[in-house]
Order: sequence, then structure tokens, then C-alpha cells
Amino acid sequence: MEQAHSLLLNEEACSQLREHQRAEFVFEWLSFLKKLLPATDRADVKKNQKRLVEQLTTVLTGSPGPPTRLLLAQCLALVYRVGDSLTSSLTVDRCNDIIRSKDDSPSFLPTRLAAVACLGVLYEQLGRLLINSFKESVANLLKATKSSECLLELQREAVFLWSTELENVATLCFRAFEGSNYDVRVGISKLLGTLLASALEPRQAIAPRPGSKRNSLKEVMELLSSGFLRGGAGFLRASGDMLKGISSVSRDVRVGITQTCVVFVSILGGAWLETHFSCLLSLLMEWVSHARATQYPADAVSCRCCASFILRATLGTLLGEKAQIAAAKEICQLISKQKRVVDAALHEGNMEARVSPADVAASQHVLVCALLELGSLLQDLSSTAAPLLLDTSIGMLDTVISVLLHPSASARLAAAWCLRCVAVGMPAQVAVLLDRCAERLNALKSCPEAVAGYSAAIAALLGAVQLCPLGISHSKGKVVMTLAEDLLRSAAQNSRISIQRTQGGWLLLSALFTLGPTVMEQHLPRLLLLWKCAFPLSVKDVENELRRGDSFTWQVTLEGRAGALCAMKSLVVHCKDLLTDDVISRLRPLLSCAVALLNQLPSIIKSYGNQIKNAATVFRLRVYEILTMLQPKTYEESFGTVLKQLLNDLTGPEITACAELNLLPSLCYSQDLALLGPGLQDVDQHYIEEQLHGGGSGGGTLEYDPFTIFEKAQEVPTPLPPASALTAAAVQLFGVIFPHLGIQQKAQILEQFCEFVRHLKGARQQTVQIHVAAAFCCTLKCLASSRRELGSEEVQRPALSLLLGALEGSNPLLRCMASEGLSRLVQVLNDPNFTVSITLMSFDKLKTARDAITRTGHALALSAVYRYLSGISSPQYLSACVGVLFTLSQDSTSPEVQMWALHALSMVVDLAGPLYHSHLEASFTLVLRLLLSTPHTHVEVQQSLGRCLNALITSMGPDLQGEGAGVCAVRTSCLVGCAVMQDIQDCLVQAQAISCLQQLHMFAPCFVNLASLVPSLCINLCSSYLSLRRAVVACLRQLAQREAVEVSEHAVALVKELPRRDNTQLDVTIKEVGLEGALFSLLDRESDPRLCRDIQETLVHMMSSAAESNLAHWLKLCKDVLSASADSAAAAAVETQQEEDGDRYDDSSAFHAKSESSGPFNNLRWSTRVFSMECVCRIIAQCENGDLAHFNMALAQEQRLHESADYVVLHLADLIRMAFMAATDHSDQLRLAGLQTLLVIIRKFSNVPEPEFPGHVILEQYQANVGAALRPAFHVDAPPNVTAKACQVCSAWIASGVISDLRRVHQLLASSLAKVQVGRDVTSQLYNESTFTMETLAVLKAWAEVYITAVQGSRQRESPGSHLQQQSDEAGTADPAGAGLLKLVQTDLATLSRLWLAALQDHALLTLPSQYSSQLPSTGGSFYTAEMVEQARPHYYSAWATILHATALWLNSTGFIIVDEGPANLSRPVTPTSMGQSTSLSSVKSPEDVNTDRLHLILGISVEFLCSPHSGDQMENISSCLQALQALLEVPWPRSKVGNDQALSVELLSVLHRLIVTRESPSIQLAVLELVRQIVCAAQEHVKEKRHSAEVDDGAAEKETVPEFGEGRDTGGLVPGKSLVFGALELCLCTLVRKLPQLSPKLAGSPTGRGGQTCFLSNTDCRLVTSALAILSELPSICSPEGSVSVLPTVLYLLLGVLREAVKGSVGAESGQLVPGILQALRTVLTSPMSRAEKSRGAWTELLRCALHTLLESWHSDKMEPGVDEVTTLTSLTIFLLYASAEVTTVEPLQTRCIQAFRDSLESKDPVVLSRSYQMLVSLFQGPALVARPFILALGGRLVSQLEEVEKSHPQGPAELQAVQDAIRALEALVFAADETHRPQLVAVLLPILISLLLDENALASAPAASRSLHESALRDLMRIGPQHSTVFKALMASSPHMKARLEAAVKGNQESVNTKAQAPRVISKNTPSIQLKINFL
Repeated sequence: MEQAHSLLLNEEACSQLREHQRAEFVFEWLSFLKKLLPATDRADVKKNQKRLVEQLTTVLTGSPGPPTRLLLAQCLALVYRVGDSLTSSLTVDRCNDIIRSKDDSPSFLPTRLAAVACLGVLYEQLGRLLINSFKESVANLLKATKSSECLLELQREAVFLWSTELENVATLCFRAFEGSNYDVRVGISKLLGTLLASALEPRQAIAPRPGSKRNSLKEVMELLSSGFLRGGAGFLRASGDMLKGISSVSRDVRVGITQTCVVFVSILGGAWLETHFSCLLSLLMEWVSHARATQYPADAVSCRCCASFILRATLGTLLGEKAQIAAAKEICQLISKQKRVVDAALHEGNMEARVSPADVAASQHVLVCALLELGSLLQDLSSTAAPLLLDTSIGMLDTVISVLLHPSASARLAAAWCLRCVAVGMPAQVAVLLDRCAERLNALKSCPEAVAGYSAAIAALLGAVQLCPLGISHSKGKVVMTLAEDLLRSAAQNSRISIQRTQGGWLLLSALFTLGPTVMEQHLPRLLLLWKCAFPLSVKDVENELRRGDSFTWQVTLEGRAGALCAMKSLVVHCKDLLTDDVISRLRPLLSCAVALLNQLPSIIKSYGNQIKNAATVFRLRVYEILTMLQPKTYEESFGTVLKQLLNDLTGPEITACAELNLLPSLCYSQDLALLGPGLQDVDQHYIEEQLHGGGSGGGTLEYDPFTIFEKAQEVPTPLPPASALTAAAVQLFGVIFPHLGIQQKAQILEQFCEFVRHLKGARQQTVQIHVAAAFCCTLKCLASSRRELGSEEVQRPALSLLLGALEGSNPLLRCMASEGLSRLVQVLNDPNFTVSITLMSFDKLKTARDAITRTGHALALSAVYRYLSGISSPQYLSACVGVLFTLSQDSTSPEVQMWALHALSMVVDLAGPLYHSHLEASFTLVLRLLLSTPHTHVEVQQSLGRCLNALITSMGPDLQGEGAGVCAVRTSCLVGCAVMQDIQDCLVQAQAISCLQQLHMFAPCFVNLASLVPSLCINLCSSYLSLRRAVVACLRQLAQREAVEVSEHAVALVKELPRRDNTQLDVTIKEVGLEGALFSLLDRESDPRLCRDIQETLVHMMSSAAESNLAHWLKLCKDVLSASADSAAAAAVETQQEEDGDRYDDSSAFHAKSESSGPFNNLRWSTRVFSMECVCRIIAQCENGDLAHFNMALAQEQRLHESADYVVLHLADLIRMAFMAATDHSDQLRLAGLQTLLVIIRKFSNVPEPEFPGHVILEQYQANVGAALRPAFHVDAPPNVTAKACQVCSAWIASGVISDLRRVHQLLASSLAKVQVGRDVTSQLYNESTFTMETLAVLKAWAEVYITAVQGSRQRESPGSHLQQQSDEAGTADPAGAGLLKLVQTDLATLSRLWLAALQDHALLTLPSQYSSQLPSTGGSFYTAEMVEQARPHYYSAWATILHATALWLNSTGFIIVDEGPANLSRPVTPTSMGQSTSLSSVKSPEDVNTDRLHLILGISVEFLCSPHSGDQMENISSCLQALQALLEVPWPRSKVGNDQALSVELLSVLHRLIVTRESPSIQLAVLELVRQIVCAAQEHVKEKRHSAEVDDGAAEKETVPEFGEGRDTGGLVPGKSLVFGALELCLCTLVRKLPQLSPKLAGSPTGRGGQTCFLSNTDCRLVTSALAILSELPSICSPEGSVSVLPTVLYLLLGVLREAVKGSVGAESGQLVPGILQALRTVLTSPMSRAEKSRGAWTELLRCALHTLLESWHSDKMEPGVDEVTTLTSLTIFLLYASAEVTTVEPLQTRCIQAFRDSLESKDPVVLSRSYQMLVSLFQGPALVARPFILALGGRLVSQLEEVEKSHPQGPAELQAVQDAIRALEALVFAADETHRPQLVAVLLPILISLLLDENALASAPAASRSLHESALRDLMRIGPQHSTVFKALMASSPHMKARLEAAVKGNQESVNTKAQAPRVISKNTPSIQLKINFL
């Protein structure tokens, strides 16, 4: 293909190719030429022009395919435009000759079409140069032109089309609609709609002609009306039809005109619609009320659908919220006017009434359309429509409710649905409307219309509750139940309204089940009674009934029983949990009676005529529906009767043909439906197109089945007429029952089916075949899903015959279903032989059959057979299949066969998987050849080719990235194929092209050219075809995941290059705000859920790629979207002047309202704006993972100076503004989104300092804004979910510490607390009781968070050395930070504490396992009702942990001392028990009991949660639990309780042990260890107290007999699971071994243990290890003497193990933090009272000696290694020597080895080691005489000799100096340790050494700093020691003149320096030492 890339066609290369490759080569050359010519030099083109034109003409006459001819035309025009244009007329003449040619053969047609294409493009490009041949060309073309697309292009220039000739063109279009298909309707409606729009608002100026005038809107509408009402027929025909009394307008025409209307209004735009809406509305209402349009019920339904579609497609997509509200008002006025008309007709009984009954009948259709559209508008507007309901001038609700009394059922039901829409949009209205309707129903029980209307309204409102998360009050269910019962019981009292009351009663009961099992459980017994009353007592009574009654009573009876069955169905659907065996057993006899009545219906109808036929049909329908939903075994005994009825309904003589499109598509394979054209697929016009497929009924409508009004649906249900619905239900029921029949019966029924199909003829045969085939396919589906067997050969034979008959049926939909049925049959039988026989039969049929029907059916069957058998696994079958399908797909005589064969081939490719690879190349060649040769008229073949190409690309997969020649060829074929499909006009083919390119991009992204793909996507982004928009957005979503930035750039580049006349609103949007802005606009207009989800995901991907790098753009985009609403200005205008001190917090600079209309978006909806707020939160979250400067203003400002980066903190004002606008909007959903954004902002920015004002944070300047945003959420009318979210924001705002004046926000929380105290009984019951739970717990949680913050703040202030942050947190006074907050909370603490305890008690009850549910209070808890237990649980689950923590802190602050503060403003008892407070049972429970209850409540909740396996992702809750427990155990009383209860302590420890094993969070582990320490402390205190009290009781004299308390008792045994010490040991061991695996002998050499390796401990790890050791060291003290002996070895082993690791330096750099903790723990163990207790002293001594031995051994073995910490070992030895009893350390050889250790250390060359050794010796010499004496004797001499050597080698540095000074301290300690008698001799040794360290005057001046410091310290020591031992001193001085002289010189020198300093200036002397030497020793 590379050889095709040249200016001239490489004819040599082309001639060597095969024919199909030649076409591809030419196409590739033309594609390249089209890009090359504009960039080529003009001279080069002229030079080659002659040859080039010849080559192009050769292609022209070579029968080019459709894609090639379009490219050819463009290239030919480009050659003349770029090169020499003089010879262009020759080419035009040649084209005209070809067009005029008489050759009509099919082979010449492509050449003629190519000539037409060339002519068109030549005139477009060269224009006036060809003026001479213009007339001839036009004449030629007019003969050949009949296409609406051509006229559509022509209307741009041809003014006459939409001026003088408009009426004629319109009439032509109306005729063209007759019998049209979907594509034709879309094309013609686009043409006519555009013409009509041009007629009203011309795109170009027209020169006025004499007598001509511009078309008015009235004329255009009259034109449309004539088409809609008369079909655009001539006067004579229309008059003749009118005389005959028939309607001559087909539904095709009306649907076409409907689509035309939508195009017409869409082109004129939203602004036009807003202005002219009343004209449009009156036009549509005229249509639906016209007698010609509503002559028959089906026509009336169809016309109403047309009008509704126009209203939805225009109002719903073109208007913003403000305009929609105006439209809703107008519609409301129309309804009011119509209702007045009807009222006048009904009440003016005189003969001269101006309103005829025909007008009343017509009004119902107007009302239905108006009410349904009003409902849709209100539902879409949601809570933004709230002001509309409050507008008294229109009285919307009154108007709608008044229609409930209309004489027409359809109008009443439409009004009921409209009320339901109000309820869904504004959930606060549900309860209000329910009460109102119930009240009116009670008042107007005697009016049939009122009973029917209000019961329908109540049912609709109950249905709405399913879509309202806040629900309704439980009590409403009781009200409705009573109403329904009343209606049913009184039905027989008044025959005039019996039917309405019966139907109304059952309708209410059926709707009631939608409230769910919790509501219906208590009503079930009454319902069972009502059901029982509705049916005869037994089957025998059914027969007796026949003898009684008349037509009317039978009608009432059948209505009643049908309603009862519908209520049963509702029970099964909505309350399956209530369907117990007992309930089923009570329903079974009723169902038997219902089935028995089916047999009697024919005779009843015969007796009483057709007037009860409809009631009988509905009854049968209800029986079938309920039986389908129940298990067949429930009604096994009735199978015979049911089957007889089913066969009659499927094949009987009186059957009604159910529209195939209502019956078959669900039984077809979804992808096969593509064969049936676009009308069956998801299209924008689906709602209206359905009218054409609905058979004779014209589609469904609500009055066909009023019981659908409570279904869970957003759109109005469209149930089928009862007769059609009955057939569909019969098919479903047959599918359920058939698998349960016997083999014989199955075979018999299937044979019967085959017989019927064989013998019947004509339309009835087709109907029966569709019914029986559908029934059997339904059976196969049920068999496959339940894995049941079909049966033996005798069943299989007729089954296959039935399916094969359908497979060869004339109906394509039937063939699709039959192929799916075959695949299911093969799956069910699972017999390889049967499967092979099926395929062979299809192959044989395809070889012999020549008719298209057989060939299409069997081709599809071949692809379906292996669908449910894990795909095709046989290469032979695959080859045969591919061969046959290849042949069929090239049969150009039958496009239908081609389409089906190619579709089947795409299925085969999918099913074969990797097995297909050997056929890939041939398949690509075939597909490409067909794409290049298939005429554009055969769109369906092109669509199948697209699916085939897609499947082939998927099959090839990642192999497409390969570089081999074969792969390159395939890849080129793919790209050429996609290019061809992109040029085809059909939207589905273009969608396939995009999908193929998307697949290519997935597997081989580098070969897809985004520069050409992205523009093609953007151009189709606003396509009028849903499938194309879906494909575009799905592709963009994938591209945005990898190359978001490139995609955006290509989109913007495209808009800049577009020609002006193609510039659409979308292009303007892309130009202003990029592709992402266009996607926001599209999101706002779209209603398709899948498309909206894809658009949102695309935007999210684009954001995640580009938001951080292009922050300002994305934030501005979100802000523009948020601002683009009618409410934005109002929201922005809500200034903080509402704040009381407006002057102090004036935020006008930030929030003054500006006009937002200048933005790129207009009137976006609330849902789009909610998404924009979610985007803002995503952007902030994304920045969190980026640069630190995003949340640091100073850093951001600094970095912005040096680089062009952007940071989110710089946009904080915009973020706050957006959050404010959203939080104060009319839309509740947007308010929630705004509050969530505010919460995110507070959490992320509360700690960001304000660089300009040190000590302040950046959020402080926005305090007024945040307050103003929060205030509306606390309004009394705010929904509970908004208030709950606002509480969360409030608590975060207060806890952030930003607020300088707490009172404002505190007032909001205080108001919510007051609301909570009033309680659920007083509040207006607008919502479900669980919303009270939600709001209450949100308030309590918010207060809890605030209290926790306040307490923690005050503790930080009180802790020693804490840094007081001087924020002005005080509440009006100058208290230190946080004190004001605590004061504010203290005022409400009495109330809060009770509410918190009540909430915790509720939570504790709700967490009980299900087997204890009987113990729950029957009335519910404090904040939930018994019925709403399940709904309440999530709310408690989200709040309990914070409340628990706050409660524990409160109990900590009170010290568990109960102060009865009275009721504390609580207007009701808090709980049934009130936790022992004075409000109820204080007289019963003592304070001790109350405290115990509270302690156990908190402990119980905590332990239950910490044990829960679901607490994995609840780190915050775990942390809260642990902190709460810590707070409790800080207080003596609970500590004593825990200490007393060993079982409780052990349980706590086991829970904590599990927690530390399963949670890696360091903070959690540290908290766990702290808690363990507290538990151990509690046990210690308990043991001490016991021992103390025992000593006091028994007296000191009898101490020997005092029982020993503590674990281990007399035996020393510790029982695992019951021992606190053992549990603590386990937990500490676990902690230590996880951090230091080498401690474990098992792990020491294993990879886990990292034996021998250094395992570095972090700072946190060291804290964990230290904490564990501290706990270990305390354990012996809580044991009995014997117990302590059991536990001591483990404690010592672990202590010394950690010590050894620290000494060896194998824990990393942080070991310095570890050592103090180890040594402290060692000291604690050595000083344990158990070491001196009589019973354990000996064992302890022995064990401690072993420990000392181990320590010495490790010292000996480790000291040779590098990096060993000798100092730590020496310190630990010293601790042993000082704190262990002398018995431990004075034995040999331990004492000698200890001395040796010190001796060795004194030999160290390291001055630091020496220094620490001397310091240890000081401690030892001062220690007990028994310990000190041996060391003095052994080391004194060495000490003296080392000091004597100092005179020879003075210290050189500070470390050496310190060592010498420490040595002097040691010698001094030795001196003072001696007896008084020996001390003078030792002083006589010490003094000479000190004097020897003195320097003479000369040496002192030049000595290093260390020597001078030593000199000074020695002199100070001499002055201090000398006077103490003056006798020795004087004797020494007298005996040694040399020493005396040296000392005198030093003292004199010192005295001089002191004097010098004394004479220095006073200012300096203030800072010098004030002590001067005054004593003269000499």
C-alpha cells in the first residue's frame, strides 16, 4: 500500500494486484491524493495534470464503488482547482455524456453515479468557471434526483423551496411519510423541519417579489396541522374520506410529522420556543382534541403520544430551568381552563349548554398530554420547582387535584401520575399530598369519580415513595390500609359505586406493598382475611356461583378478584420475605378457586354478553401473572385447567394478535435485533417509533392497566391493552409450567402446536406460529436457567420441528427468535450428536435453498448453535461455516441474505476466538471488498459489514501491533475499512466505524491517527442519532484515559479550521471552553443514562490527566457550569449581611452578584451543576497527591514567581464561592453537593497559614461566607439529609480551630439540638421515621466531635510545655485558645450526655445478633421506632464511634460522679431506662448501678465492634474506641472495676491482641499498648489494695500467714484464656517478635526472621517496643510469688533479647530511643516487690543470676564485633548491681566477671566509653557497701593510676576532658565511700592528683582549651574539698612545698582573673557569674 502514496497512480504496481486488491489500492491512492494535492506545488500539478486527469477518468469509467466515487469526485475537483482549470469543461461534458447514456445495465450504474458525484463536486469547487454548461447539467440532474438529502442541501441556496413552493414540498413530504421506514422518516423530517424553520426565520435575505409575503407562524402551523389531521391529501380525497367517516391519516405520517415538529423547533432554538411556547402548545392540543385524530381509542392514544413526544423533546432538552418553570405555569393554566370547560358541561344541565359531550371527550386527551408533560417537567426540575408550588396565582396542586374528579379515567390517571411526579421531585410533598387525598377520599366516598381518582392518586403517591430516599412516615401505611379496608367493606352498600370502590380498595392495597415488608408485616393478617373474603370458600362453591348473580354483580366480582390477585402479585414482588410457607398454604385454596373460575368464564360471557368480556380478560391476565411468579409446585394440581386455558389463549379461534414487537424481542439474542433495523434499537425517537410497532393498539397507555401506576419507574408506564397483555402473560406462564410436565404431555402439546401451524392459513397461521414459537422459546429459556431437562426423543422431534418452522417463517423477528431458541435447545439437550445433526441440516438447506428467507434463517442458525456451548471448538465446523457464510455474503442479488450472512459471520468470529486466526486474512479481504463495492442504498449490508469488521479487529487483538508483512496488510485493511465506513452517510455505519477505530486504538494505539479521529468524533458529538453519539462518547472516554491532553488540543484545532457556515453552538462551546466544556453542554442536554454515564467518565478521565496542569481552566469551567442557571444570580446575592455583625465580616468583595449570562453556558440543569461540584471535589483530592504547594499559600506564591505553575490554594476564594452558591441553591441535591464541597475545603485548608498575617490561617477571612452557606440548611423547612450534612460541616468547621467568634456557628448547632429534644412525636411527619434517626444522630455526632475537639484542646494547653496557639477561640472573652469552646459546650453538656448515652444504648441494642431480636424494646429505642430498625442501623453505624468517644470523655471529666442536674431541658424521657437517670428510674437504681451500666455499655459496644470482622476499613472508629477506653481507664472508679473483674480484663486483652495482629497502623498499635498498660495498672492497683487490706486486717505480727494475692496463687500456674498475665505476655511477645523477629528462636534463622540481618526500626517501632517492655516489666508485680517465678524467665528473656539487639546496633539508627526504655524496664523488674517476697526470693535470686550471667556472656561474645554499644551493656550491668539484691550479684564468678567487665572498659581507648564507665563507677561506689566494696578494692588502684597519667598526657578534646572529670568524680565517690577512719588517707591520695592537674602561669596561657578547663575544674574541686579536710590538706601542703607553690600560683591567677572581670562595665557584669572565691586555704 505504500506504493499507492504518489501523485500519479502507480499503474504497474496496480496491474500486478488481484481485482479486489486493485480496488483497495485505488481507494488508498485517492485518499492520499486528496491530502497531497492542496500541499503540492502548482507547477508540479500542471506538469502532471493531463496524465492525472486521464488516470482519474479511467477510474471514473471503471465502475468505481460508492466510497471510491466520492473520493474520485473530490480529487478531480482539486486537480482543476490547484492546477489548470481551463480544461475542466471537457470533464463536465464527459460526465454529462455518461449521465445521458441510454445504457441501463446494472454494470454501468456505478459509472453513472460516479459521474453525478463528480459533476456535483466540480460545480461546488469551481463555481462560475462552469457557468456555460450549468443549464445542461441542471436539466440532466433533475431527471436523476429524487432524494430528500439532496433537497436538504439544495434548500441552503434554493429560496423557492421554503418560500413559494413550501406547501407543495410539504405535501410531497407528507406523502413520502406514507409507508416509510425509520431512516426515510428521519431524513424527510429533517428536510421538512429545516424548510419550515427557514420559512419562519430565513438564513439569507430574500428580495421581496410583487405579491409575495413571508410565511407566518400561523401558516406554518396550519400546514403541519393539515398533514397531521388530513395527511396532506388533496381536498377531494379528504372530503370523500370525511363523508365515509374514516380516518385517512396513517400512523407513519403522524409519526413523521411529529419528528418534523421536533426538528423544526430544535432548529429555531430554545429562545424561540420560550417566546412561542403558547402557540406550540395550542397547536398540539388542537391536534389531540380534534375529532379526526381521536376517532378510535387506539388513534387517540397514538396522537397523545405524538404530542407528548414533541413536548418532551423540546421542553425537556431546549429550555433551561427558568423557562421550564414558565412553561409549567402555562401548561397549568391550560389544565385549569380545560377543567372549567368540563365543569361547565357537567353542571349546566339545561339544553342550551354551550359545551357538548364531544368537547368533554376531547378535553380528556388535552388534559392527559398536559398533565403528563407537567409531571415530567416537575420531576426534572425536582426541588428547584418548589417556588412554583407556592405560587398562589396559579394554584398548581389545586388544579391538578381537581382533575382527579374528571369523568374520564385517562384524565384522572394522568392527574394521579402528575401528583406522583411532584412527589418524586419534591419528597416533602408526599406526606402532604397523601393526607390531602385521603381526606378528600373519605369526604367524597359516594362519588364514583372521586373514589376512582383519589385512590389512583394515593396509589401513585405510594409508588413514588420507592424513588424518595427519605420515605414517608410508617403511620401513613396504617391510614391507607384503613381506607382500603373501608372501601372494600362498603363496596356492596351502593351499587352505583361498587366497581370503583372495589377497584380502588385493591389498588390501594397493591400499592401499599411497595412500602416493603417492615410496613406490611403487621397488616398481613388483615390482608389474608380480605383475600379470603374475595374468593369462594372452595372450588365447589365456584360452580354454585354460576347459578347466582347478574351481569353487574359478575363484573364487580371479577374486578374484585382481579384486584385481589394483583395485590398478591404485589406481595410477591415487593415483600417476598413475607411469603412464608404458612402464607402460601393459606393462599393456595384461593388460587385454586381462581383457576377453577377460568373454566367457567366462557359460559359467564355467553350468559351475560360482551359487557363483562373485558373484566374476564383482566381476571385471566391477573391469574397468569401471579402463577408465573409463584413456584409451580404451589399449584401443581391445577396444571390441567391452566394448560387448557393457555392453549386456548395461544392458539384458540378468538385470540388477539399480540404485537410481535411486544412479545418476541425479549426472547431474541440482543445482538440479533440489529438485523431488524434501527427502529428497534435505542434511538432518540424510540418512544414515538414504538407506536408503529404496537399492532392495532397504537401503543400502551395508563388506562389499559391502572395497577401499573405504582410501579418503580421514572417515566409513565405504558401497559398494553388487556388482550395483548394476556397473550404475553400466557407465553410467560407456559414457559414456567411446561418444564414441570410429564414427557407424554410435553410431546402431546408440542405436536399439537406443530399441527396448528401446519394446518392454519394466512394471518391467523402467522399469529399462532408467533405465539406457540414464543411460548416454546420461553420454555427453553426457563429450562436453561433452571438446568432442567427437556425430555426424550419424542419431545425433541416436535420441538425441533416447531423451531425449524419458525426459522423458515416470513417474519424476520420470528427467525431471530427461532435461532436463539435453537441455541437454547442445543444447550438444554447438551448432546453432541444432536448438535452435529442440526448443523448438517442447516448446511444442506443452505446448499439447496434459493429463497432468501430459508437462507437467512439457517445462516443465523449456524452462528447461534454453539452460542451456549462455550464457543466453537471444531476447526472443521468453523471452516465449513466460514465457507458457506463467505458465499452467502457475496450474493449481491439479495442484500437481505448478505446482511444476515455477514451478521452471522461476525457472531462466528466472536464464538471461535483464537481458532479463527487462520481465516482472518481472507475475512478482512472479503469485508473490505464488499465495503468498496456495496451500493449506498444497501445500508443494512454496510451495517453488518461494520459489525463484522469490529469482530475481526477484536479477534486479532494485540496481534495488530505486530510488524510482519501480513499484520501490516491487515492493519491497513482495517484503517481503509474504517475510512470507507466514515464516509458513508448512515449513522449506524459511522457508529460502527468509530467503534472499530476505538478497538484499533485499544490494541494498536500508535497506528490510529488522533488528528483525523478526534475531529470526526467532535463533528458527530451533537448528531441527531443516539447510536452515533453513544459511539462517539464511548470512544472519547477511552481516548481520554490515555491521551486526554492531545484529544483536547485536536478538538480546539478542528473548530478553528471549520468553515463558517458549519459553525454550530457546539463549535462555539469548544472554542470558548474546549472539548470538556462541550461535554458539559452535552451532558446537560442528554437524557440517555448510559450516554450520560459515559460523558461523566470521560470528563473524569480528562480531569485526572489535565486538571492539575491546567487548574485555572478546569476550576473556571466548573464555576461557569455552576453559575449557568436562573438561580445563580439569586444565590450569589445572598450576602452575608444576614450575619448579625455584617460590618465586621463584610464579604462583599467576594460575593457580590454579577450577571452570569456572559458565560459560555446558558441555564444548565441542577444535575449538571451537581456533577460540576463533584468535579471540584475530585480536583481538590487530585491536588492532594501532587505538589505540597497546593495546600501552602506561602510556598505557592513563591513558586509562582519562578515558574508558571498553578496551585489550588490560590483559587480558594473561587472554591468557597462555588461551595456557597451550591449550598444556597433551590435544588436539595445541589445543596448537598455544595455542603460536601465545603466540608472538603475545610478539611484540606483549615491548617494552611496566612503568609501576610503570621499566626492566622487562610480560611479566617471566609468565616462569614461559610456561616452564610450553612444557615439555610438549619432552616425549619430544610430536608433532614441537608441538615444532617450541614451538622457534619459545622462540627468540622468548629473543630478546625479557624473560627474567631464561635457563637454564630454554635447557635446553628444549638438550634438543631433543640429540634432533636422536641422529639419525633412532635415533628410534622413529612418523612420516614428513620430520617429523624438520621438527623438526630448527625446532630449528636456533630456535638460529640465539637466536645472531643474542645477537651483535647484544653488538655494540650494544660499539659506541661505545650505551645499555646493564640487563636481567638474565646466566646466573647479573652480566654486562652479552646477554653471558649469548652465553655460553650458545657452549657448543653447535661442534655448532651443523656442523649449520647441514649444513642449508645440504642446502638447496643441494634448490634445484638438476630437471635436476640425478641429482646429489643417493642416500641423501639430513643431515636428509632420498632418498625424502622433496618433503616435506622446505618445511621447509628456512622455515628456511634464519635458519640462513644465523647461520652467516655464526659464520664472522665465527671470522674463517674453522678450529679442530678434535673431534666436538663429534655421534654421527654430519653430511653425506656434512661440509663438510670432521674427522669425515670433513679429511685430504683443506685449511683453505683448506674455507673456500672454505663461502664458496661461502653465496654460492650467497644468489644463488640473490635471483635467484628467487618471493622477492617473502619480505622477512625477503631481509634475512637481505643481512645474512649483509655479515657475511661484514666478514672479510678472504672479502673477498679476492670481490675476487680479478671474475666473482663482477659477478654479485653484478647480483643486487643487480635487488633494488634490484624492492624498495621502504628497509631492503632500504640493506642492498643497504652490501653494494655492501663489494664495492667488497674490489676496492679487491685492486687496492691488486696494486699494492703489483708495486712491491715491481720496485723503485722502475723504477716507470715497473710494469703498472697495475684495470679498464679500457690502453684504459679497461668491458665491461657483465663490469665491476664498470660494474655499480656502474648500480646507483648507478638509486638516484639513482629518488630524484632530475631528474638524468636524459631524465626531467628528463617527468612521471616531475617536472621543475622539488621532490621531497622523506625521511631514509631521503637516506641512500640518500649511500650511492650514497660508492660512486661510490670507483669511480675501482679502475680503471686509463685506466679511471678513462672513469668519471670520469659520477661527476662525478652528484655535481655531486645537489649542485646540494641547493643549490637542491629535495630538501626533509632536505637538511642530504645535504650532508655529497656533500662527502665530492667530496673522495674529488678525492684519488683516479688524479688524480696519470702516465698519467691530464692527463685528470683537464681533467675536473676542466670540473667546476669546471660548479660555477661553476650557482652563477652559481642564485644569483638564492630559497632557494639559497650556503654549500654555497662549501664545495664550497673542497674543489675545497684537494684538487684546483693545475693544476686555478690556470688562468684558473677562478681569477678562484673569487675572484669568494668576493668576492660577502663582500658578502652574511646573517651566516651571511659567517661560513661567512670559515671557508672560513681553510682557503684555510692551504692550498697556489699556491692561497692569489691569494686573499690578491685578498681580503686587502676583509677588512681589512670588519673596520675593525666599529668603526662593532658586531654586534647572535650570528650577526653569529660572522661578525666568523670574519673575525678569517681575517685571522689571512692573517697567518700570509705569509713571515716580511712578517709584521710584516701584524701591524701586525691589532693595530689588534683594539684597535679593544675598548670603554671606560663603553661596556662598557651595550653589548649581542654587543659585550661581541666585546670579550672581541678582548682574548684580543691577549693571545695580542701576546707572539708583541712587537717590533711595542711599536712600535705607542709610536706610538699612544690605542691603548695603550684596551688598558690593557680589561686593567685584565678583571683586576678576574677578581679579583672569585676572591674568590667556593669552592663556586662550582669551576665557574669556572681560567686567569687573568698577562702584562702593557705
